[in-house]
Amino acid sequence: MYAITVSEPGGADKITWAQVPTPEPGPGEVLVRTQAVGVNRGDVLQRQGHYPPPAGATEVMGLEGLGIIAELGEGVGDHEVGEQVLALLAGGAYAEYFVASAEHLLPVPAGVDPVKAAGLVEVAATVVSNFDRVGLGAGETVLIHGGAGGVGGFAIQYAKALGARVLTTASRRKGPYCRRLGADKVIDYAGDWEPAVMVATADRGVDVILDIIGARYLEANVRCLATEGRMVTIGLQKGVKGTLNLAVLLNKRGTITATSLRGRPADQKAAICRRVEQVVWPLLTDGTIRPGNQTRIPLREAARAHELLESGENTGKIILVADPPR
Repeated sequence: MYAITVSEPGGADKITWAQVPTPEPGPGEVLVRTQAVGVNRGDVLQRQGHYPPPAGATEVMGLEGLGIIAELGEGVGDHEVGEQVLALLAGGAYAEYFVASAEHLLPVPAGVDPVKAAGLVEVAATVVSNFDRVGLGAGETVLIHGGAGGVGGFAIQYAKALGARVLTTASRRKGPYCRRLGADKVIDYAGDWEPAVMVATADRGVDVILDIIGARYLEANVRCLATEGRMVTIGLQKGVKGTLNLAVLLNKRGTITATSLRGRPADQKAAICRRVEQVVWPLLTDGTIRPGNQTRIPLREAARAHELLESGENTGKIILVADPPR
């Protein structure tokens, strides 16, 4: 088979389309013929050498995929060859075939374009597991950084479905997109967003922050927390080391937590997949949540997809579409 490989850590120019051995499914796994792949920030970080795959995982990028089951591993009884599935992966989807744990498969939500669904698995698993972690509830206010991205766009809609009030940061150009997704207040991150958050909350602050930025926003995020506020960091786009006045956090009785989905144990990922299928898929079927904007690029042109993601010009999700089987 052919797969996207990285010759050495670096820029998108290190990406090549090369012939590699087709993987074989082990016990409890399936081999899937790839149809579409969601592009995630973690893929870019892996290409740069900053986000290595977990021990035992393939070096091929790709954290989520859509495809047709081509082969069943030993002990897989709940699926069949020819079945179309979505998969949450530790890697491997940037290829003509990938291997997935049968416990990390999901059906395509009823009434949803399968290719659109290919970009929902990783973001839904990330957002649902983290909002569960911090207990976002109806009537609370949440600040979502990067609302025009794949994670942010889904988070806006899911938070609204939970009954929360949503503030989000985005560029001025992408603000209308966030409002269409349901954001109650869009704040231009190019300006001084911290005072805008406090004005929007009448100086109370927000109950929950979903942060993809990291160190650069750490102190301002904590100042924006309400009493008993909770912040969860899921990305480090602007730095891994920051300073923090712990007295501010202490006086707010605030909580900071951080998670990464990729390296979680298999049983936790399986539970998250079932949770997503239970609570999110019905919301997609009834139209409460809609797949956001998508830009589709051929799988073999993954370098172009990475360049687009890194440029910051894309709105929504980038999807790599595989060639029909030869």
